[in-house]
Amino acid sequence: MKKKTAQIKGMHCAACSGRIERAVGGMDGVDTVSVNLAAESMDLSYDPDLVSEDAVAERIKDLGFEAEFAPDTDAAPGLATLDLDLGGMHCASCSSRIERVVGNLSGVSTASVNLAAETGNFVFDPSLVSRREIREAISGAGFTSEVRSEAADLFDKRRKEAEERLTAQKRALIPAFLFALPLLVLSMGHMWGMPLPAFLDPMHSPATFALAQLLLTLPVVWSGRHFYLQGIPALLRGGPNMDSLVAMGTGAAFLYSLWNTLALVFHLGDPHVLAMDLYYESAAVLIAMISLGKYFEARSKLKTSDAIRALMQLAPDTATLLKDGEPTSVPLSEVEPGDLLLIRPGERIPVDGTVTEGGSPVDESMLTGEPMPVSKKVGDTVAGGTLNTSGSLTMRADRVGNDTVLARIIRLVQEAQGSKAPIANLADRISYYFVPAVMLTALLAGLAWYFIGNAGFPFSLRIFVAVMVIACPCAMGLATPVSIMVSAGRGAQLGVLIKSGRALQEAGSLDTVVFDKTGTLTHGRPEVAAITMVRGTLAQTEAIYLAASAESRSEHPLAQAIVRHAKEKDLDFPAPAEFEAVMGKGIKAKVGYRDILIGNWAFMQEHGLGFGDDGFAEEAVGHYEKQGATVVYFASDNKLNALFAIADEMRDETPEVIAELQREGLTPVMLTGDSEVNARVIAERAGIKDVIAGVLPDRKAEEVARLKEQGRKVAMVGDGINDAPALAGADIGIAMGSGIDVAVESGDVVLMHSDLRAILTALRLSRATMTNIKQNLFWAFAFNVIGIPVAAGVLHVFGGPTLNPMIAGTAMAMSSVTVVSNALRLRFFNG
Repeated sequence: MKKKTAQIKGMHCAACSGRIERAVGGMDGVDTVSVNLAAESMDLSYDPDLVSEDAVAERIKDLGFEAEFAPDTDAAPGLATLDLDLGGMHCASCSSRIERVVGNLSGVSTASVNLAAETGNFVFDPSLVSRREIREAISGAGFTSEVRSEAADLFDKRRKEAEERLTAQKRALIPAFLFALPLLVLSMGHMWGMPLPAFLDPMHSPATFALAQLLLTLPVVWSGRHFYLQGIPALLRGGPNMDSLVAMGTGAAFLYSLWNTLALVFHLGDPHVLAMDLYYESAAVLIAMISLGKYFEARSKLKTSDAIRALMQLAPDTATLLKDGEPTSVPLSEVEPGDLLLIRPGERIPVDGTVTEGGSPVDESMLTGEPMPVSKKVGDTVAGGTLNTSGSLTMRADRVGNDTVLARIIRLVQEAQGSKAPIANLADRISYYFVPAVMLTALLAGLAWYFIGNAGFPFSLRIFVAVMVIACPCAMGLATPVSIMVSAGRGAQLGVLIKSGRALQEAGSLDTVVFDKTGTLTHGRPEVAAITMVRGTLAQTEAIYLAASAESRSEHPLAQAIVRHAKEKDLDFPAPAEFEAVMGKGIKAKVGYRDILIGNWAFMQEHGLGFGDDGFAEEAVGHYEKQGATVVYFASDNKLNALFAIADEMRDETPEVIAELQREGLTPVMLTGDSEVNARVIAERAGIKDVIAGVLPDRKAEEVARLKEQGRKVAMVGDGINDAPALAGADIGIAMGSGIDVAVESGDVVLMHSDLRAILTALRLSRATMTNIKQNLFWAFAFNVIGIPVAAGVLHVFGGPTLNPMIAGTAMAMSSVTVVSNALRLRFFNG
């Protein structure tokens, strides 16, 4: 299956998105399709052998919408693509020259230039030629070039289009209100005691009164012509939407008034009666107020992409390249892996890389949420988009373009914003049938009042118009996606990547949180906590020296702890002459003339080693294990010499986080491969009662499945690498990394900050989002459930009031604004 994303133009309500989903979803070869009304996007999974993008786009066009698929940019394995905007071309010979010059470069497999579009596409082997060399070749041929970034360009293009639509909507409001307000005064003013001049008074000049209203109404109808141009064709195609409701409601009022005006002009009835039976102001004010509501709605929706824009602005436009030691400013897109870059104080780091010279505190808060700058020195990694605060750095570029952490974060947030939560399905199903049901209700209500209630045609028409314009499928369609868009963006700003709407919903209903111990509850960096020497053997320094030398060839975390301990004591130890790792037990090595054994107690027993008459050392083993430390035994020349107690320190915030989870009704569980004794010690300190110990990494997923079989909603918190099966098997996998180098592809939720409190932020953000969605859905449904019967005149049956169509239309317009504004409150979520 192939996955693609497309921009959908022309949608106005949930009925539109629902129709596209049903129509496209019914095509042969389409696996899944999800249309996001708020993001105006469609995620499509399909079999390219059975259906093409063009066929899908054509099907969508038949429905009255436009689909714009993102272009394919993937190159063959080992090759890269470069898209450029080219300048200075005047004829076909210019484009041919560029193709020839670039095509002759070693490593360039394809050079294609479009003269009309003034663009070029080049496929090349990055190991043989760089982007910079291609652009230098084009410059040497006398032309200019600018790198095109598809993702950034597409986002900027969509945002620019949205801003242009917003400007057009704002411009259309001017004539709408400029003519609608005088029309309202003219038609209703005399009822409020406002005198009219004789030539406009309906009692003296009914024809002038009617024609003046018509002239004031026409500009307003023209400003809202899109309701008719989009709503009526949609109705004729059998897929009515919100525009159809507005078009039918206001159109009925306008046409009825126009008929009476013509009758009045041609003397076909009582002029005073006809003059008092006009509803131009209903049509005009409705169009003006609904247009105002749509403008506010569009303006609010534009703010939902602010987080993405803020992330994109983190990357600087240029970088300072060190070429032969001389600094040169180059566009960011020209930076290649391996380039040396100079980062001055106060500058943002352009790409991911490694510090090669200098040192400075770097502010990573924009990516991880960590407020304190992190000190960087030679050998440390830095991420693009972070801020160099005070010192000067020289770095080597490692990952550029779409491979940087920042680019991957932006991509994940955009995918999350375009995804749907399961809770949206109900609203989508209702929205699909909503508009036809409302039209039928409006018609039946009008007919019922006319034929059964004997209320007369004007009253029945008013009921029909009120029902048509108060119904609002928009609010139902927007209730879920706008909240997810805002929440995903806010999470990224707080260092929490929530990767889908499903993850947001599931995270809000968890009851069990399973923690991997090492690297999650603890720092994941074991250290030597204590050393006990066996009586009558070596000096402690000599034991450390020999142990570190033997372990220097091992990658085991416990071995590395001994090596670090020796270095901290400034011991300069050699590599072992011989080394052998014994799986699951320890190592054998030869250092100088000494034979070394390091490992667990079983390993020592295999070689017949013991404590002899040193009861103190033997008792120390139990003491260390009760403290939660792992005991490593060291022996030389067939004699047990020392015990190394190695402990992985618990994070400072662990007890606080566990207590907070318990207060919020969640059950924390520790899952570890450690022994039961050690695990219980750590769990007791953390405040965890449920412990599953002695579980190897490949069995952790089974334990998570067992908890789920008990009916629990389980989240698994791990480092995203060793715990991948367990993360995938849980209802929600939460990958916790150490800083910005975390594997962002792991888990359903990724914590960019190594602080355990980020889990609380993720879970609370999920709950806040679900609460926000439920509020939106409640108001969207309640508005329609209450508003439609009132508009249909149900209260009037019992002697109550009816609903003026102008008020109904205003309320409808404001319902969408209310939903979007409520979702925007999530921008201020702080955990």
